[in-house]
Amino acid sequence: MMQNLTVLGTGTLGSQIIFQSAFKGKNVVAYDISDEILAKLPARWEQIKEQYKADLPDTDPKALDDAVTRIRTTADMKDALKDADIVIEAVPERLDIKQDTWKKVSENAPAKTIFCTNSSTLPPSKIAPFTDRPDKFLCLHFANHVWKFNTGEVMMQPKTDPAVFEEVAKFAEEIGMVPIRIKKEQPGYVLNSLLVPFLNDAGKLWVKGVASIEDIDATWRIATGAPTGPFQIDDAIGMMTMYNIDKDSEDPDIREFANRMKTDYIDKGYMGKNAGRGFYNYQD
Repeated sequence: MMQNLTVLGTGTLGSQIIFQSAFKGKNVVAYDISDEILAKLPARWEQIKEQYKADLPDTDPKALDDAVTRIRTTADMKDALKDADIVIEAVPERLDIKQDTWKKVSENAPAKTIFCTNSSTLPPSKIAPFTDRPDKFLCLHFANHVWKFNTGEVMMQPKTDPAVFEEVAKFAEEIGMVPIRIKKEQPGYVLNSLLVPFLNDAGKLWVKGVASIEDIDATWRIATGAPTGPFQIDDAIGMMTMYNIDKDSEDPDIREFANRMKTDYIDKGYMGKNAGRGFYNYQD
């Protein structure tokens, strides 16, 4: 059993992975690049606790409090990795950042440590050569609101050891996920292979002036019975993640969508739902 987890990155998904794993009894080290970022986590834990109570009303409040006691924070990577059985990387969705992160992890992690990336769309085979153990490198991908939408997409890359693949699938199950075994490298896994084109098509309707954000979302909600529309999903994922996915697209309309996100929202500090404002205002 892999008991000691280190999560690299404490953004939207990183913080959820940290809390859910601690909630399920794992010892978790939360790493980020500065103490200033880490200082915001206690408030984030309180927000997540309230979300658990709302989505999982039978949850024991003491179990939520106990989860926090199993989380340790550090901005020192060597310290973060010293006891890690498994590492999950959830840094920004940029290939250069991920490659550089894994080079540093390889310099500091014990030989026993298994390496996982939570990358949304970047192929793991483009990251594996930057590690010192490609046989122990693979993907473990989570959906937003991991405690509720609890898929754990476990994806191999060509050099992943099949035994390690199964170890990670078992770990996913231990932290309350339903392991989805993806045995062939697929950018976007199953979930994002379906989701990202949907979100981008909504963005293209907007930038072409076909309909407003509100009407596009309302159309999807009313016609399908879905609880949220595509722009509300963008807000839940976070603006920077969507921007990094789309900014280098070969499709000019998708690049324009990324540019509009940056100039109209990101540059104004409207980073998505967790920041209080994205395409919609959540401050009230």
